[in-house]
Amino acid sequence: MKKVLTGNFAAAYGATAAKVDVVSAYPITPQTTIVEILSEIVADGLLDADFIKVESEHSAMAACIGAQAVGARTFTATSAQGLALMHEMLHWAARGRLPIVMANVNRAMAPGWSIWADVTDSVAQRDTGWMQVYCENNQEVFDTILMSYKVGEYEDVLLPTLVNLDAFFLSHTSQVVDLYDEKTIDAFLPEYNPKIKLDVKDPRSFGALTSPEHYYEFSYKMQIAQENARSRIKEVSAEFEKRFGRKYDLIEAYRCEDAETVLVDYGTIAGTAKDAVDRMRDRGERVGALKIRYLRPFPVKEVCRILNSARQVGVIDRAISFGHEGPFFTEVKAAMYGSQIPIWGFLAGLGGRDVSIADIESVVTHMKQNEPSNIIWIGVKK
Repeated sequence: MKKVLTGNFAAAYGATAAKVDVVSAYPITPQTTIVEILSEIVADGLLDADFIKVESEHSAMAACIGAQAVGARTFTATSAQGLALMHEMLHWAARGRLPIVMANVNRAMAPGWSIWADVTDSVAQRDTGWMQVYCENNQEVFDTILMSYKVGEYEDVLLPTLVNLDAFFLSHTSQVVDLYDEKTIDAFLPEYNPKIKLDVKDPRSFGALTSPEHYYEFSYKMQIAQENARSRIKEVSAEFEKRFGRKYDLIEAYRCEDAETVLVDYGTIAGTAKDAVDRMRDRGERVGALKIRYLRPFPVKEVCRILNSARQVGVIDRAISFGHEGPFFTEVKAAMYGSQIPIWGFLAGLGGRDVSIADIESVVTHMKQNEPSNIIWIGVKK
């Protein structure tokens, strides 16, 4: 079935298709319609789930943690300040090895008060232990929610996932989304039934005091789980392509085979970059684009495989780590440690500022005319 859906509706339909058992809901613009449509779906009997209305985003994540701990598949959604308020509980969810899936509508952090796109909110959570995916379009939002449950629920992973979509560019923009048939989805994503869970008939202790004798090893195991997730993501992506005909991976390379200049991007900027690459190719410029889907686990080998054949690399960030540089630029630069390939770091679109094809082309022009730099502001008003 094909439907014309906003990104928020695609996220809600993804959670519905995954047959989640619990939805924990607290509104925040521009995420609110995700939980609103889920409340209607549950109320209409189209999803057999408990819909829990809570008093804050902190409580929304706490409710997911409690429900997931007893073996329920859970979902929630948030944005910006709401995600920041969850910060403590994000650590708990990840270190509790609970494969919760949460949609985050990327929104700029206040003040100044903003409801528009900026990924600083999610990047600020990159060390909590959550896997993080950045979506280019509404179909990818729907598909990624399904795949995220499958990946996270593997016994050698057991980690939560943050599925990110840009505010308004996706959340409130309508696109055609293929929803697939229920039987095929059920075959792809079976019922969640963890071996270890809270059960009065099989008492266990969760989240207890941990001495230095064991805490170190818990951290080690979480890192191994992130590393395991890389291969699981590839495995799940291959199965998804076989069943549904759409291909995903940790990264997506676009016209990079013979590219001298490769632009690294993520989220909705990736779509604009593809159009810019096509236009520059028509002029004879050997330019390609590399979309990074996963910030965690970061696809080090895959990024290097593509970029090591380029002559120059530019990374376009829709976020900034104040006092340093764009966060994805830092990640790419670290992955390419030891390489002699020059790399530029660009900032664009912060706070929802539009990033046009001309802006992407200006990035390539700048790289031709200037020495590498770690922070170049595109379109800033000085």
